[in-house]
Amino acid sequence: MEETVKKTKRSVVKRAKLEAIKEAAKTGPATAYLKDVPSSPRKMRLVADMIRGVRVNQALNMLKYEAKYSSQKLEKLLLSAISNWSIKNSDKKLEEADLIVKEIFVDGGRQLKRLRPAPQGRAHRIRKRSNHVTLVVDSMTPAVEKPAAKKAEKPAKKATKKKATEKETKE
Repeated sequence: MEETVKKTKRSVVKRAKLEAIKEAAKTGPATAYLKDVPSSPRKMRLVADMIRGVRVNQALNMLKYEAKYSSQKLEKLLLSAISNWSIKNSDKKLEEADLIVKEIFVDGGRQLKRLRPAPQGRAHRIRKRSNHVTLVVDSMTPAVEKPAAKKAEKPAKKATKKKATEKETKE
């Protein structure tokens, strides 16, 4: 009475894993990307650091009244991320979601190399930098998570015997 277990092909298992990952990605945090912004990454990071971990409404207000060029670009990107979140989580209301800027990071993009005339017939290289920005928006209230498996407790260490000191032996 042996039961034979039918093995599934590796490709079928792989496809099932990919579909599970895609289903999990349909809800939750929303991401927006901004590519090839013609400003240096350092200048963009100054503005990005201001809104990291801040509520979305407060971040929009900060960006609206910031005088830097980068703030206009990030404001538009934040609005795009909010829109992406509302499409992804159509069953939830935007006002009740309490969205925050979960992650924002700035990476360097390509550099345009130009030459500028310098004294005595020389030329200096000018690097016109660009950057890429990634912004992740998520709800502040955490989703219901599965309880974590309890870790096995380590056995207690054996007590070591203290050596008798001279004072204890005299008493």
